[in-house]
Amino acid sequence: MPFILITSLFFMWGFARAILDVLNKHFQNELDITITQSALIQVTTYLGYFLMAIPAGFFINRQGYRRGVVLGLILFGAGSLAFIPCSLAGTFYAYLIALFVIGCGLVFLETSANPYVTELGPKETSTARLNFSQSFNGVGSMFATLVVGSFLFQNTDNSGVAGGNAVIPYAIMGVIVLIIAIVFSRASLPEIHHEDDRETHEGGHNLSRLFSNGWFVFGLIALLAYEIAEISINSYFINFVTGQDWMTAATGSTILTVALGLFMLARFVGAAIMSNMPAEKYLLICAVGSVVCIAVLLLNVSMEVSVGALLCNYMFEAIMFPTIFSLTLRGLGGLTKSASSILMMTPVGGCGFLLMGVVADNTGNLVLPFVIPFVGFVLVLAYAYKCVVTNYR
Repeated sequence: MPFILITSLFFMWGFARAILDVLNKHFQNELDITITQSALIQVTTYLGYFLMAIPAGFFINRQGYRRGVVLGLILFGAGSLAFIPCSLAGTFYAYLIALFVIGCGLVFLETSANPYVTELGPKETSTARLNFSQSFNGVGSMFATLVVGSFLFQNTDNSGVAGGNAVIPYAIMGVIVLIIAIVFSRASLPEIHHEDDRETHEGGHNLSRLFSNGWFVFGLIALLAYEIAEISINSYFINFVTGQDWMTAATGSTILTVALGLFMLARFVGAAIMSNMPAEKYLLICAVGSVVCIAVLLLNVSMEVSVGALLCNYMFEAIMFPTIFSLTLRGLGGLTKSASSILMMTPVGGCGFLLMGVVADNTGNLVLPFVIPFVGFVLVLAYAYKCVVTNYR
């Protein structure tokens, strides 16, 4: 039951993060802003991750996983409902406040749920277990782009407020999330204890020990590189295909849904494969695949080849976050909660989309920005190779 309850949360934040990818283009259309300006949606949300990740770790260290989840849900729900008054302010920048609050809530959820799943069972299958739970993140992402994308791009705006119909899905999401918060406030979730918990109670001491651990630092860099690549591609996807005049925003949102569907299926498949194959070996295979896909995309041969390369990349990158996260937490014992909080600062890599937007707006070249995720996947490849050649366990 604890595993089922926690896994349900992966759907929620997958949904919340994927909405940003369609909200980005929607605000460009409704508020007449540039790609660079709309990138502030990702920057503001993921800035919440960066600023609140370590405080979230301190809170969870002292109060436990369940209370961390409840606080995260409350912030998530409050930020979503804040879209209602923000819409009346009549400006794009008002929405950024609500998105920052949502980002703060999501980091509490992810800092609690990711390590908790790795602890709920044998350590040998922790990576496969986290990949399975993360698969429902993909379900939430796919649902968001399909339902919300269709709603935003195929309905005329009759709301009479800045930002148009975006208020409606956020208001509904806010109510649902707060109901879930009530459920978790009454649920019984066992706390995970380690032999060295007493030694790792002080957060500052934890940080110094973690950053003296070479494997942890390398894993942190690899996870940040992945987040830069993955979030930037998601956020840029619709802008790329519409800017090339290949399809409309509505069609682009549908194709993104297909991509996220492949992403979800690849996580389920990856969870099964890693039950029988060392996680680091499968990570290496997938990293090579992503590097090749983005290299092909940079050649910009044709629409079919470029879109095909993007879709294939979604399958290869699917297992990267949970696999790198789990590998980085191996053997950390009482440092796990603090390590998780630091790892959850990495979604700030979503700000990489701002750099992609700057490159696209200033060069007029919509393909060149993909150099940024290409470099990210190369770093993931280096991490995976190092894990394999050192037989890391």
